[in-house]
Amino acid sequence: MARSNSVYLLLGSNLGERSQVLQAARLLIGKRVGEIVRASSVYETSPWGVTDQPAFMNQVLEVNTALQPEEVLRIVLEAEHELGRIRYEKWGARVIDIDILYYNDFVLAGARLTVPHPRLHERRFTLVPLSEIASDFLHPLFKKTSAELLSTCTDDGEVMKLS
Repeated sequence: MARSNSVYLLLGSNLGERSQVLQAARLLIGKRVGEIVRASSVYETSPWGVTDQPAFMNQVLEVNTALQPEEVLRIVLEAEHELGRIRYEKWGARVIDIDILYYNDFVLAGARLTVPHPRLHERRFTLVPLSEIASDFLHPLFKKTSAELLSTCTDDGEVMKLS
């Protein structure tokens, strides 16, 4: 039997029918990556990086998967493409974005994938939903919990719970 791994994914959308896109992404993830064991509330958040764009809807999922990290990346990139993601500019507006935040407590630094996500500790739109479902999860490099990272995050972007 394949070992079950815990992967945390951040979903984000700021184009189109955002809530429907997030729902479609959750369905694809549940079918192709693994069982969604926890899902945060959905939050409306200020854009980060490139700020002259519509607000995002964000959600964090914890997924049990038998897949290896590179396989998870391949599948979420395929899902983004299927849902209409076109990459125009870094941090620009997008129909869907699916980021791998954590994969167990692994530390990976590859050409295509870095885990933990290298900027998760800088982003309230990531830390607020992550802390909701995994407040005690320990960042394997910083040795701080999600709640501790949120309490020291200097990002002042708006993060408002929708549901």
